[in-house]
Amino acid sequence: MTSSPAAPPRGAGVSPSLPKFWEFEAPAEWRAIDFISDLHLQASHPLTFEAFSQHLLHTSAEAVFILGDLFEVWIGDDARHEGFEHQVVEVLKEAAARRSVSFMAGNRDFLVGVELLKECGMTALPDPTVLRAFGERVLLTHGDALCLEDVEYQRFRAVVRTEQAREDFLARPLPERRALAAQIRAVSMQQQQRDGRPETWADLDAGATVQWMHEAGTPLLVHGHTHRPATQELAPGFTRHVLTDWELDRGPAQAARAGVLRLSARGLQRLPPAVSPAAHAAP
Repeated sequence: MTSSPAAPPRGAGVSPSLPKFWEFEAPAEWRAIDFISDLHLQASHPLTFEAFSQHLLHTSAEAVFILGDLFEVWIGDDARHEGFEHQVVEVLKEAAARRSVSFMAGNRDFLVGVELLKECGMTALPDPTVLRAFGERVLLTHGDALCLEDVEYQRFRAVVRTEQAREDFLARPLPERRALAAQIRAVSMQQQQRDGRPETWADLDAGATVQWMHEAGTPLLVHGHTHRPATQELAPGFTRHVLTDWELDRGPAQAARAGVLRLSARGLQRLPPAVSPAAHAAP
């Protein structure tokens, strides 16, 4: 078991307020847990959807934790009955019948609600959650709440996450919500093109992140959101593991990527997505 981490360095930045740290204890019979995030599933990215489906259905892990942005955008649980959303739901249902599937909302799919989780058989993970497994305490978060440098986004986040804003949006007819989501995606793509590659985007505030980890008693952090997969020591005794985004539908000029971070009694290791046995046997 990892020893208790030291206190955060003096002078480190702090978050405006500390969240409640929910705890999740893994069953003793689990041998491996897979973490994935930032798949941004959408109908126009069929290769990414196929890789996601193959992994959820054929991974050897007893559990898969999805740490946000599973969907490019989620406009309400009533969207689950048709089109591409229904295809994703069917995969999630089948996967949850074979192994434990847990879901933490990201900035793109924070409108996922109880109805979708119940139909798919997924367990809800509050953000943040402390996972206790294999003698370790691991802090899990999507990551966007700690990107404090992006003040404009934090203001936007504070507004859209209110219960009133959620109710107002979900009260709109489904076709209207689809149209609004398309507009939001277009604006987001323009902003990403203007802001450049993920390496230039706002990262988690190191001081606030270490404070979260210290308060939660977790020397390890797993998060997504930044699209910058890496392992980094934030301070002595505090290490973060950043999940990769999944993007397999890019043109030949851009490298495709997808990956899984697996926790077991051997520690954390990065793996490629699983594929079906039939795919392995193909000539």
